[in-house]
Amino acid sequence: MELIERILDPSQPPLIVAELSGNHGQNIETARSIIAAAAKAGADAVKLQTYTPDSITLDSDRPEFVVQGGLWDGRKLHELYGEACTPYEWHAPLAKHARDLGIEIFSTPFDEAAVDFIEESLAPQIHKISSFELTHLPLLKKVAQTRKPMVLSTGMATEKEITDAVSTLKDNGAENIILLKCVSAYPSEPEGFNLRSMQAISNRFDCPTGLSDHTLTNEIAVASVALGARLIEKHLTDSRAAGGVDSGFSLEPNELADLVTQSRRAHAALGNAAIGSSIQDSKQTHFRRSIYACEDIKKGETLSTQNLRIVRPSLGLAPKHWERVLGSTAKRDIPAGHPLTTEDL
Repeated sequence: MELIERILDPSQPPLIVAELSGNHGQNIETARSIIAAAAKAGADAVKLQTYTPDSITLDSDRPEFVVQGGLWDGRKLHELYGEACTPYEWHAPLAKHARDLGIEIFSTPFDEAAVDFIEESLAPQIHKISSFELTHLPLLKKVAQTRKPMVLSTGMATEKEITDAVSTLKDNGAENIILLKCVSAYPSEPEGFNLRSMQAISNRFDCPTGLSDHTLTNEIAVASVALGARLIEKHLTDSRAAGGVDSGFSLEPNELADLVTQSRRAHAALGNAAIGSSIQDSKQTHFRRSIYACEDIKKGETLSTQNLRIVRPSLGLAPKHWERVLGSTAKRDIPAGHPLTTEDL
């Protein structure tokens, strides 16, 4: 099944996407290992990021080009992106590696030239736009012109900015747009996530929603399933202890495998909106109560609270008949332990 078909089909569990980001540490074998771990964990796709330091920032020592606070405090943007970027010559071999393992691959472009490169090297089914690029409307226009489904993270964005981005995508050929709830803090904290806004986003923009999650646990992602998430994205590393550039907010393989299992269970539990018992419930009705004879009752004897009780199991008349039964006459002998029926009255 194509990725977009999965996303658009609410009967299917949400798509789980493992973000490679810069956790490869500039070693292609580490990148291969992380992709293999994603496939083994049951992820549906792996995502790259396609940029060079020069395509995303300037090599400058000015204060505004130095990170202030957080995981990368004091680091120059150009240097940081040089460590984190995925070399362009890796894209095609990593795509083959992923698909040989049965997992799809796509990427996030950070400039217009990267869009063409991704199309040529990955031939992806979908494209992804980062939260930080949501206002880069020329980039959105270029990506939309591929006419492939678009996944757009909305971290930091106002409703007006999301409106402008969605309009740009639609005006330039994008037909399927998936908007991801995202908190652009690394790592993110559960407080202030406002997951309920996912449903508001879906209704406002008439599109599927999902989650780009930078927390270090799976609770937020699993909760998003109940709110209709159709795609969940998590960063993946082979080992946080190895200290990859994004390892501080990345899952390890066993944690990703847990997310796959938990999100599928959560989706299975959603079922439908019908009010009533489940199939599992129907097997338990035997343990409801009903009216039973608690002592031997002779034909013609009056039925009373002395010779009847409401007990488990449910093979006799339901408790709702209790007041009607009391004071009735036994039509036949009723032994103790017998479930009362209308034929006994």
